[in-house]
Amino acid sequence: MFYIDLFAALNRNKVDYLLIGGLAVSLHGIERATMDVDITIAMNPENRAALIATAKELHLTPVLPVSLESLNDLELLRKWHQERNLEAFALRTPALASVTMDVLLFPPVEFSGMLQRAVTFEVGSTPIHVVAIDDLIALKQAVGRPIDLSDIEHLQRVRPL
Repeated sequence: MFYIDLFAALNRNKVDYLLIGGLAVSLHGIERATMDVDITIAMNPENRAALIATAKELHLTPVLPVSLESLNDLELLRKWHQERNLEAFALRTPALASVTMDVLLFPPVEFSGMLQRAVTFEVGSTPIHVVAIDDLIALKQAVGRPIDLSDIEHLQRVRPL
C-alpha cells in the first residue's frame, strides 16, 4: 500500500517529517476522507536531501514542471513562496496518479517545536510521526478553508484537556 510504503521510506531515509492535513486528522480519531498526504519537514540541507532520496526511491516526481532537485535550493523555494505563493511542493507517483504528497515548505508554526510535541502512531510495524492536535489546529487556522474550519471543530472536541 502506497501510504505505508511512503512512511516506511521516510523513516528508512531518516527524514525529519511530520504528517499534517487530512490523514493527520484521521489518525487523531476523526473520520476524514482524503487521498493526498500532507507533510512538513525540517528544511536543513541534509533533510531535504533525504526527502529527495525518498522521492527517488518511490519514483515520485514534482507536479510542477520543475526538477526534483529544486528541493535542494532553499532560496529558490523561498522565492517561489514569496513571489508565486507556493505553499507546498507537490510530488506524485506514476502508479497512483490521484495521490500526491504535498510538502508544506514554510509552516506558520516552527518545525522544531512541532517535532517536540508530535505523537507517533504505529500502523502495522511502521511508525508515523504526526503533528500534535494543537499544532494541527494552528496550521489549519492559518489556511482557513471551509474543510479546515470543520476539521478544527472536530479536533477541538477530541483534544486532551
